[in-house]
Amino acid sequence: MRPQAIRFSSGLFALALLLTAPRAVAVDAASSTAPADAMAQAVSPQAIAEYRRQLKEYQAARASFEAEASTYWSMVAEKRRGRNAKRREHQAIALDDYVLTQPPIYSGPKQPVNPSPEPAEPVEPRVRKAIPLVTDLLKAAAEHFQFVPERPASEVEFKRAYARTALAAGLTREQAVRVYSFETGGNGNHDMQSGLSATRPTSRAISTAIGYNQLLTTNSVELLAEQGPEFLRVLSEKASRLSGTPRSAMDRKIAVLKRMVTLARSVPDEWAQHEKLGDTPQGWALHAMVLDIDVGPLLQTHKLLTSVVFARIKGYARALTAAELEMMNLTGDSTGLDMVTMPQAIREQVPTSNFFQRSGYERNPVAIRHNTVAKLLAITDSRMDSNSNLPGAKELAGAF
Repeated sequence: MRPQAIRFSSGLFALALLLTAPRAVAVDAASSTAPADAMAQAVSPQAIAEYRRQLKEYQAARASFEAEASTYWSMVAEKRRGRNAKRREHQAIALDDYVLTQPPIYSGPKQPVNPSPEPAEPVEPRVRKAIPLVTDLLKAAAEHFQFVPERPASEVEFKRAYARTALAAGLTREQAVRVYSFETGGNGNHDMQSGLSATRPTSRAISTAIGYNQLLTTNSVELLAEQGPEFLRVLSEKASRLSGTPRSAMDRKIAVLKRMVTLARSVPDEWAQHEKLGDTPQGWALHAMVLDIDVGPLLQTHKLLTSVVFARIKGYARALTAAELEMMNLTGDSTGLDMVTMPQAIREQVPTSNFFQRSGYERNPVAIRHNTVAKLLAITDSRMDSNSNLPGAKELAGAF
């Protein structure tokens, strides 16, 4: 089951707070509070009165804004429920089935600074959740399945394997190359992890997304659960054409893949359950298959193919453009198809906020800046145009 929430709205991570130096703890308590006491005594009654006036004004403005925002986002949710009901009844979706105004923006006074602040309560630093890296995935595969994914001899070898798999599945070169260009910036490798960069030694992973279409651990678990039998069929056909040592290696890979598929299918076919499994070392082991020269291209291809098939099942006969496919890839099939099926005239009027929860929208500067469906698709196309001219994208295009 594909997620219906905007994927890139949930991939943000808070920065860890800096720890204070140990020496600061040793400061005498009395001397540390003395400056604050002196400051409080120095503040005039007039300054305190002015602060309280400004605070009251700020609180009133924020309360008014929150009431307006709450009404707006409730309307977005109500319209979404209405569209879903219409689709279930096979009724046409019209312009008035969307909220056509942009979300309210707070424009009132800023929160005033207290001239005599209370002593600050100690704040516990946030603990950053460890994100498994490629080395962790490989270690998990070795520990839980006694298996090492077969890595390509070169990047172009993986691209050729991906191109063959994509074409055989019915994807076009334009779809595959342009989505790759958008997801990886036009130069990504098969083991590229979101947030990491070879040109930035201090960079660090911001999610488990890996590869040409940036699959998360949850994606890998879900695809193995839902498409596992097809993957096993493809590998079995390959094995039938091999002999000797290569055949033995492929048979071993098929046996491991069967165990992985069984594990992926051991939980309910729901995104939340796949996510929970993907957050374990066993799930990391499944995700390691995205690096394998035989299984990786299948995972990458079917990540996009499921959206193409979903659109076809829903009666959308026209071939998806790469930007439209990317919307479904990013947002989930149902939400993405909602945008894709709009006529251009409606796309130009419908705000992107219709496809977000409030928290996700407010953390997404791209959706805020390009605030209609037409604008969001246009910037996606523009970035695909630009990134398709980079060496990695050209090499992938040449593999088709």
